[in-house]
Amino acid sequence: MTRPRTLGELKAAGYRSVSVKEEMRRNLVRKLRAGETLFPGIIGYDKTVIPQVVAAILSRHDFLLLGLRGQAKTRLIRQLVDLLDDEIPVLADSPINEDPLQPLTKRGRELVRDRGDEAPIEWLPRARRYQEKLATPDVSIADLIGDVDPIKAVARKLDFSDEEVIHYGLVPRTNRGIFAINELPDLQARIQVGLLNILEENDIQIRGFPVRLPLDLLLVFTANPEDYTNRGNIITPLKDRISAQILTHYPESLDDSMRITAQEAWTERGLPVRAPQLVREIVETIALEARASDFVDKTSGVSARMPISYIETVLSVAETRALRHGEEATSVRIADLFPAISALTGKIELVFKGEQEGAANVALHLLGRAIRTAFNSRVVPGYRRGRDRKADFSRFQPIIDWFEAGNHLELHTDMSAAAYRSALDAIGGLEIIARDLQLAEQETDIPLIMEFVIDGLHQNFLLTKHIKDARISYTDAVSYMMDEAAE
Repeated sequence: MTRPRTLGELKAAGYRSVSVKEEMRRNLVRKLRAGETLFPGIIGYDKTVIPQVVAAILSRHDFLLLGLRGQAKTRLIRQLVDLLDDEIPVLADSPINEDPLQPLTKRGRELVRDRGDEAPIEWLPRARRYQEKLATPDVSIADLIGDVDPIKAVARKLDFSDEEVIHYGLVPRTNRGIFAINELPDLQARIQVGLLNILEENDIQIRGFPVRLPLDLLLVFTANPEDYTNRGNIITPLKDRISAQILTHYPESLDDSMRITAQEAWTERGLPVRAPQLVREIVETIALEARASDFVDKTSGVSARMPISYIETVLSVAETRALRHGEEATSVRIADLFPAISALTGKIELVFKGEQEGAANVALHLLGRAIRTAFNSRVVPGYRRGRDRKADFSRFQPIIDWFEAGNHLELHTDMSAAAYRSALDAIGGLEIIARDLQLAEQETDIPLIMEFVIDGLHQNFLLTKHIKDARISYTDAVSYMMDEAAE
């Protein structure tokens, strides 16, 4: 169907203007009735955050998403554009997306007055109706609202009292759309004051010009909790004008966490590198352990980006080994998890206790906790978190006895698949136990499960492990202590 190109054609087509909030409400109602997915790719918010966002939109409210880093706040607000119409008509060459039926600026009014029904119309796609600004201390009122443009005044020989000398900022240029401000507390208090009229009166004031522009906007904001840093707060009058404050959160279950990482991580390499479910669970559990750790600053949070970066790095460690040995495909090993901790150390904020330990040691500690949790919860009878005294490790006694007989296991990341399997096969009875645990998804996972058993016993203090460079040595605890004393 041909779109109207003039104001007269638009009127003849029966077009009626609606506010952006009413437009979004209407489209949301339609999606709800049709049972459509509202925010695809947003995992874990179906019963918490999304219902509150829906309520805010149905109520035609501006709203704030408040939560720690890595909680999909920005991704969620960017998907609000899907609730807008495909296109809307605007006056051609208007700097602020003016409604042809209700022009706001002097230029728009003069265009409709002079051209009448021949005033030209453009169609604005939904993608251009969303604007976003990251709040930083250097953001000015001119950036957001606008300012007088002396160059325009001189070039067009305009008096400085003429409305045409105004250069509009981001907010008015997003008229009839969605304007988002990320990290709102970073905005200086005096700049936040400039948003008050927009939220309450739907208008702007620029340099004292006697001009009122009743803007049509949905304003959304994101912020971290106010005690996250000492950088600033959201001023009370602005809080009062934001109709809804919606708290976001980290995934509430391991399954949701793993789904997010699987969705976001880059795993499709040229050389096939497989990360079994067990490895993915360990990777995700690290984030859960970090959020509960006494070494980590809980007010800072542990972003969902951490396990995403970590699994990508782990896959790269395995890929490097396969390329060096000319292997056509490979699978991640437990040993690959340790040299990849560089993806963890920069993503956790430590408290003083953690700083004393050092970022690398804290990362190794969290990895060990994750392996221990996965091992005990899956294969140790009688295990209950926090009550390890009832855990039964008797099925693993043959393995412990093998080490206590003076044997040791040495692994390193660069071992070929054949050498890796040969080293594990030297431990009598280990393969039988690994198969009995029924954790392997396929036959090629058996060496991984064998290694998982060894490291799980170490994480329960039944074996000792020593890491030096890319080499990992396992011995019984007594022998290791004697070797240390001899040195």
